[in-house]
Amino acid sequence: MTDTKTHSESIGSGPLQGRTFSPQSFNDTVEAIELAFDYRGDVTIALKSGDQISGYLYNREAKGADSSLDLFPADGAGTRRIRYDDVAMVAFSGEDTASGKSWENWVTKKESERKAEADRVAADAKARGYL
Repeated sequence: MTDTKTHSESIGSGPLQGRTFSPQSFNDTVEAIELAFDYRGDVTIALKSGDQISGYLYNREAKGADSSLDLFPADGAGTRRIRYDDVAMVAFSGEDTASGKSWENWVTKKESERKAEADRVAADAKARGYL
């Protein structure tokens, strides 16, 4: 889940999947890229040149004029570094793998595994005459 506490209220709450941000300032770009960095899915970056690159954003560095982001392109072609000042739009295009009930599903699975292990240990203890 994205840590929306660190993002402005203009972003709003709710899932990012399917949303698009067209930054109007450097601060807007920083905020959109921070959201993309927190996102657990592919994003599509539209460049001012008209090109679009989809992939997983794995690193970013906001340092004024030298700001850039790094992503693994979805086509598997190595890595790509993009300057913040080249970004025209950020779209949350891929499925957010952390969205939905994944936490609840994980907890249910772990509880089931723990119960199965406890039953196995109890059966083993009974077979050895300890219980």
